[in-house]
Amino acid sequence: MNLHGVGLGLRSQHYAPILNTTPAIPWFEALSDNYLGGGLPLRHLSAIRERYPLTLHGVGLSIGSADALNWAYLHRLKALADRIEPVYVSDHLAWVSSGGHYFNDLAPLPYTDSVLIYVADRIQQVQEFLGRRILIENLSPYLQFAGNDLSEWQFLAALAEKADCDLLLDVNNIYVNAINHGFDPMEYLAAISIDRVKEIHLAGYEQQGSFLFDTHGKPVQPGVWALYEQALERFGPLPTLIEWDTDIPSFDVLQAEVHKAEQCRCQRQLPTT
Repeated sequence: MNLHGVGLGLRSQHYAPILNTTPAIPWFEALSDNYLGGGLPLRHLSAIRERYPLTLHGVGLSIGSADALNWAYLHRLKALADRIEPVYVSDHLAWVSSGGHYFNDLAPLPYTDSVLIYVADRIQQVQEFLGRRILIENLSPYLQFAGNDLSEWQFLAALAEKADCDLLLDVNNIYVNAINHGFDPMEYLAAISIDRVKEIHLAGYEQQGSFLFDTHGKPVQPGVWALYEQALERFGPLPTLIEWDTDIPSFDVLQAEVHKAEQCRCQRQLPTT
């Protein structure tokens, strides 16, 4: 099964309009951590899966943590993936646990050669266990490690090759990082292998002074739309997701964002190189 077009992040507020009206959205992305416990959420997800392709996107893998891989978590994730049969399973280039304690944020990694080897090995273990390639998503960290050997984009590109995983490219995060940390986002896009990127995320940020915060609680901003067009120019009209995680609006507002993204995609042809 392949994805096409522009999908939406599935949120519980929209179970009813989706199941009652079957809107013309080509696919949905479910936050895998919300469904690992089963129950009513999983029943809703299964009902939606009968009508739409789904992807699973997580925040609990903690692939960069010094903790051992959480095999209990991975067993639940595999059971969910086996039941839902998502097109993709993805998580973040981050760590969210220390000493077995989890926290509600995605923390960045040092971009060094030794960390690259460590994380690539963990991704390979996860992929072997799940029986599938996973997608790794780039972050929007507000702080950087002073001892980085590589840029974020060099690390991400090398990691995809070494781990033989694919990438979920969050264009909003690239834009936010470029403004906050002062780099050229086009250099970022140019460093990433076309063959590794399977999906794009779009979301909204908030601005406080000269600093941008990746809140996923606003419409996609003009600078992100412009960078998205550049990403489509390089990678082709990839499946794209509209993320909206806080202050979630009505379903018609999200559909309008989907329409904007689809217009951008329709204006771009597949890359020739």
